[in-house]
Amino acid sequence: MAVPVESLTSFKLWPGLKASEVNGRMPVMPEQDEPAWVILNPNHEDGLKKQMDALNFHFIPESVPKSVSIDDSKGPICIDERAIIGECVRIEGPCYIGPNVEVRHAAYIRPYTWLCENSVVGHASEVKHSLFLPGAKAPHFNYVGDSILGRDVNLGAGCKLSNLRNDGRSVLVRGLKEGTIDSGIRKFGAILGDGVAIGCNAVTNPGVILGAQCNVWPNVTVSGAHAANTTIKK
Repeated sequence: MAVPVESLTSFKLWPGLKASEVNGRMPVMPEQDEPAWVILNPNHEDGLKKQMDALNFHFIPESVPKSVSIDDSKGPICIDERAIIGECVRIEGPCYIGPNVEVRHAAYIRPYTWLCENSVVGHASEVKHSLFLPGAKAPHFNYVGDSILGRDVNLGAGCKLSNLRNDGRSVLVRGLKEGTIDSGIRKFGAILGDGVAIGCNAVTNPGVILGAQCNVWPNVTVSGAHAANTTIKK
């Protein structure tokens, strides 16, 4: 069933999100009448990239293990003192790692990653230019590129959020009531509403948007936009 663009705003995808109730820092989210993907546009005035470029704080707690590789040559790194950073992690700035975030052994945190409180990046998982809202988890062998994960999203082991078309052109958002829309963004992974669960070894193609509480079965390749509470089996 086609999804109206008006249902793909931050207010509809993340209904439980209130910045005033979040411990630590939160980025400014898109306005009520804007599609959520504008925050992934590096040229948008409120895009994640420009917001992180404006950050001017740098803090690395003494609790971070010596085996962690830190590269702040391209921007500051702020790690909340309550975060848990595992051994042999690689962290590149600019990035923000909030309260009670867990970054597990051998994870790779690339530039423009914003991890809100209680989120998890697990063993051998890689994240770049992405936002994890509170409680979002990419816990096992995941790739998250140019994506937004809503509250309490969980990615199954081996799940990949693909962010680049093979031809390098800007990503199209399909499955919309208004027809296919060109996002104008060259790298655009997935936008996942609150409570989305994705099974093991599933792959989302560039430009996927899943409404709150969607459920994707294991080994499925997902394309386009899907309404809240949809179960995707094939």
